[in-house]
Amino acid sequence: MTEVTRCFGRELRRRRGERGFSLIEFCELVSCSKGHLSKVERELAAPTREFALRCDEALEAQGELAALVSEETSRKKRGSKLKTIFGLPAPPSHFVGRSEELARIADHLTDESSGAVCVVSGLAGAGKTALAVRGAWNALASFPDGCFFFDLGEEPPGCIRDVLHSLLRLLGVPLEQLPSRPDALANLWRSHITDKRLLLVLDNVRSTADITPLLPAEAGCKFLVTSQKRLSALDDATHLSLGVLSGAEADALFRSVGGEPAADAADLSVRAVVEHCGRLPLAVRIAAARFRRGPMRNVAELEDRLSYEAHRLDLLDDGDRSVTAALSVACKGLTVEQRRVLALLALHPGPGTDLHDVAALADVDLFRAGILTDGLADMHLVAHESSHRITMHGLVRQFARLVLLPGLAVEDRHAAVLRLLEHGLRLTVAADKLLTPQRYRPPVILDDFPGKAAPFSDRATALKWIETEWHSLVILCHTAAEQGLHSLCWQLAFALRDFFFLTKRWGPWIETHVRAVESATAAGARTWLAISLGNLGIAHSDRGDLTVAVDYFKQALVLYQELGDDHGVVNTISNLAWAELYLGEYERSLKGLRTALRYYRQLGNTRNSAIALRGIALLEAELDHYPAAVKHAQKARAEFNALGLDLDAVMAMNCAAWAHFRSGNHQAAGAGYEEALALADKCGSRYEKARALTGLGNIHRAADDREAATELWARADALYGGLEPVMLGEARVRLAS
Repeated sequence: MTEVTRCFGRELRRRRGERGFSLIEFCELVSCSKGHLSKVERELAAPTREFALRCDEALEAQGELAALVSEETSRKKRGSKLKTIFGLPAPPSHFVGRSEELARIADHLTDESSGAVCVVSGLAGAGKTALAVRGAWNALASFPDGCFFFDLGEEPPGCIRDVLHSLLRLLGVPLEQLPSRPDALANLWRSHITDKRLLLVLDNVRSTADITPLLPAEAGCKFLVTSQKRLSALDDATHLSLGVLSGAEADALFRSVGGEPAADAADLSVRAVVEHCGRLPLAVRIAAARFRRGPMRNVAELEDRLSYEAHRLDLLDDGDRSVTAALSVACKGLTVEQRRVLALLALHPGPGTDLHDVAALADVDLFRAGILTDGLADMHLVAHESSHRITMHGLVRQFARLVLLPGLAVEDRHAAVLRLLEHGLRLTVAADKLLTPQRYRPPVILDDFPGKAAPFSDRATALKWIETEWHSLVILCHTAAEQGLHSLCWQLAFALRDFFFLTKRWGPWIETHVRAVESATAAGARTWLAISLGNLGIAHSDRGDLTVAVDYFKQALVLYQELGDDHGVVNTISNLAWAELYLGEYERSLKGLRTALRYYRQLGNTRNSAIALRGIALLEAELDHYPAAVKHAQKARAEFNALGLDLDAVMAMNCAAWAHFRSGNHQAAGAGYEEALALADKCGSRYEKARALTGLGNIHRAADDREAATELWARADALYGGLEPVMLGEARVRLAS
């Protein structure tokens, strides 16, 4: 190590100590890694001029520290006979963020034990070249024998001979001394760089074969490589995968490139713009450049234009740079089969896609789906969320939809959508059967699905799957309706209903069943029209829209009567009775529930009879028939327990506790709510858990314990804010308190 390095390292450590900066604190000030700072201070790494200036400024050394590292000494030669060339491009302008990645590059380039190669890979437009050039400039002083930059993207495949020719000519080797064989050229190259400190930045490398002949046996030279591919075959390389920017970094880049109007723009508008760009640096730069020189008066106008997804890629093209062009280049390395799969992934509603869905879309087995997606992930066109699930950047999805998908035959696309819908329906039905095994399912199934659905091991697994996938399933329900696959639409809506009931997601419940009603009407399927109308009524009733619910129930009742469907008639009478209960029409409600109870008992339908009995218990509590209410609620609970229906059981337990509270037996009510609380937690019902907590809060409030009541009500609100007083007596009592 030179005397300059020793002086600088000792002086830096002394001044940092005097100012009271820890190693970590000072690293944050000068944007370097802890490892690099430690090496400089211990005289194991040479400081660059830029690094010295940052340290000088942070320590307010008035130039004394920076003077120890002059431009001349930081580039001092080692007496090499080679022609010394520093051919790096200018440092990238408006470079923001990436401090962690720069620190890793600095560690690699200054650590002789870290191997020769550092690979920076990532999605097209992620800023790989800018990062590599910035990292190379930061480490310039560590390579006194020269720094070269080659863009291999401009070269044809298998271009290593031309690259070796160019490198050797740059080092001053006469043309007549260059052998013709590539391996001989590689030997000559390695012999010329022995004991030298060179840095080579190789941009847009396509494969490991493009660079392997360049690698020396010694560690003096370093190679900073960028590639769309991961280049996993470089076993000893440092691999750095570059993702999109953080929100704050993307905001800063947009404001920097966009000039003064962007710098003064509202935070929310800027964030919306960079999110439309997927926080991809290339897209953010293009959007900012268009704003800076375009006719838009403010960032809000740009945000509005970018909000139209169908035109987004057109806007992310400024004539010289284009997201579409960058992705087109990236896709050149795909096989025909990989390209087809990437196109078909645009048909999945996303954002995440399970490998089983990929297999269904592509009509391949699960193993092949994994191989194909691994290949796409190697090119950073998809990313692995887990071992069985992938995600795709929004701009890649839009590119696949607009550029790749039209290249597939219409029949291929339609067949893929049908396979995906059938696969999704099978899995949803399988999950629904585990969520509510005793649920009545109509015999009118118009589609025969061959094959066995992928099984779920238990209810918890099924619930986790549907919790992950329900957004996509709702979109698939719309897709089925739009493509005239009507029976798939109404069956998918039906299979999702009990999950939406459990989680109280009334919006998508209503949304899917409105579609189901439209599909059943279009197909003339009157039974499924009645079923879908009834389920729409239940959704509105459950969220407190009682008059709307009653209207849907009456439409369904007329249809069932015309169809001669006694079971449908009684179900609808029962549903109407529940709505009448909440509307305060107790006598009519009681009559309807008793009619339903008799019918279900005659059929041996234990679950539905227990549901009717629970409704009767609620009515009796409102009519001050407390002993009967408690008795019927407990009997309903026992029947639910026997069937293994935890959600129904916890609803009956809360009902019994409510009846006890109404009767003034707060001790029994408290015990009931506590028991319901535990079971609600077990079956995953936040709604029933919030109801039990609200009931416990009411008990404490009645005992004048305001503090405990407030704490319990706050817990209920955190679980499920806004319990509807029309639907729940507990919510009415709390409101009155």
